[in-house]
Amino acid sequence: MIGRKEVEHVAWLARLELSEEEKDKFSQQLGRILEHAERIKSVDTSGVEPTSHVLPLKNVMRDDEVRPGLTQEEALSNAPRREGGYFVVPRIV
Repeated sequence: MIGRKEVEHVAWLARLELSEEEKDKFSQQLGRILEHAERIKSVDTSGVEPTSHVLPLKNVMRDDEVRPGLTQEEALSNAPRREGGYFVVPRIV
């Protein structure tokens, strides 16, 4: 089990204000999490290759193809303001 002092330190680092009940609750919960991590460390993984994901995923992307885009008039058709073939936007300084 993790002590209240450690919980208070972690809460201070995270800039969290915890009640006394929350400190007790998190002390127990964090203790259980650390116990579980210790159990996981005891599992023999010497024959398991490191992976970035547990499932074999493949990113499927379409081929790059040149396709017709919007004309300037189509792109500006819904613009609230336009001038000389460009969007008019508020100046931000």
